[in-house]
Amino acid sequence: MSNIDEIKRQQEYIEKVKEYTNNKHYKYYILTMGCQLNENDSEKICGMLEKMQYEKTDTYENADIVIFNTCCVRENAEDKLFGKLGEIKKIREQRGTILAVGGCMMQEKHIVDKIKISYPFCDIIFGTHTLHKLPEDIYNVLKEKRKIKDILDIDGEIYEGLPIKRNDKIKASVTIMYGCNNFCSYCIVPYVRGRERSRKASDIVKEIKELAQEGYKEITLLGQNVNSYKGNIEDKEYPNIKNFADLLQEVEKVEGIERIRFISPHPKDFTDDVIDVISKSEKICKIIHLPLQSGNSEVLKAMNRKYTKEQYLELVEKMKKKIPNIVFSTDIIVGFPGETDEQFEDTLDVVRKVKFEQVYMFIYSRRVGTPGDNMENQIPEEIKHIRFNKLKQLVESHISENNQKYVGTVQKILVEGTSKNNEKMLTGRTETNKVVNFEASKDLIHKIISIKITDDCLWYLKGDI
Repeated sequence: MSNIDEIKRQQEYIEKVKEYTNNKHYKYYILTMGCQLNENDSEKICGMLEKMQYEKTDTYENADIVIFNTCCVRENAEDKLFGKLGEIKKIREQRGTILAVGGCMMQEKHIVDKIKISYPFCDIIFGTHTLHKLPEDIYNVLKEKRKIKDILDIDGEIYEGLPIKRNDKIKASVTIMYGCNNFCSYCIVPYVRGRERSRKASDIVKEIKELAQEGYKEITLLGQNVNSYKGNIEDKEYPNIKNFADLLQEVEKVEGIERIRFISPHPKDFTDDVIDVISKSEKICKIIHLPLQSGNSEVLKAMNRKYTKEQYLELVEKMKKKIPNIVFSTDIIVGFPGETDEQFEDTLDVVRKVKFEQVYMFIYSRRVGTPGDNMENQIPEEIKHIRFNKLKQLVESHISENNQKYVGTVQKILVEGTSKNNEKMLTGRTETNKVVNFEASKDLIHKIISIKITDDCLWYLKGDI
């Protein structure tokens, strides 16, 4: 069955659900665990549910269907899921709530087996490759009252045309590719998301143009490894888009889109043509998320990252020379198996040299099915936490220094709305993702304006129009 036919088939199931429920406005609750790719998947789940006349609720106690969209990158994600499943059991018994669990974790056999044994009241289990079939799964549970397990172990197809309900009115994420071919030794993603599959450039650009027409100003291109994007020679509209640099240039042409971000690139694939495109662009934000993971070359080799500390720093310096005012954010894993105190010091050395604007810090957790799980010399938890706190202290020591670079400058701010802590203040972000609060008319919400930065308040900046 072709992709188009499959989407039409699911649209028929959407109508069947509406007919079965007599168009009553049932409620749904969704909990998203994980990365922006998961959040983008959840937006599609919400889009399908709302086409079925379900209305969103913020509490699962009021929901007729509850969906948990899971992540399996970190160990506490499992604890969180099982805790939530325990909470929902009584509500389900009282209300007859349909319970669906999907996402990356459902591609792990040991997790699915545990759910079947310990949480048999789950109605639907769906994986990363069968998200598009949720209307069919829901109909079968409603109509036939049977449990559904809908998981594919092979790499899934790319389905275009799924409904989507976005969480934001001004910023949107657009997935450009699925899966990963890198097999970092700590990471389960290639096993649960499959191998790399790139969307057609024509489908990507079409989606972005539609977002621009709806008033969106900023888009983030998503992929497990965006800079390994490959064009499709069968794409009749854009046969000349062969790689990520070509795609960035085409996205830049879309009128109405004023900011372009992308995550996550891999340092080993960050080619000169991409750097050149960024340096010439007026829309691509000059903050690059460049995952480091470790600053020690031996640890990086054990992680299967395929670059050294020196190559990483050379790439940073190359970008700094070619792209004025560029800044960096990164991911760092603390306590990878075999990491010594001296090797951890190399990570701190890179942090001191680059002075990242943002650092997403993670304590290494073992993932069943990855090479890292079978490695000897697992680091004791207390040592991991000591190192984590040391890294955290260093990163926080750079915040004020980085912020001071903005004081006295004029920055373009995308106004997102009112401040969470003061409704009289508006809040927005710089191109480099710094939060800025300022006094101004609410008429400016969802516009890009110039703000002079006046104060550094550590976790945010203050400014005036």
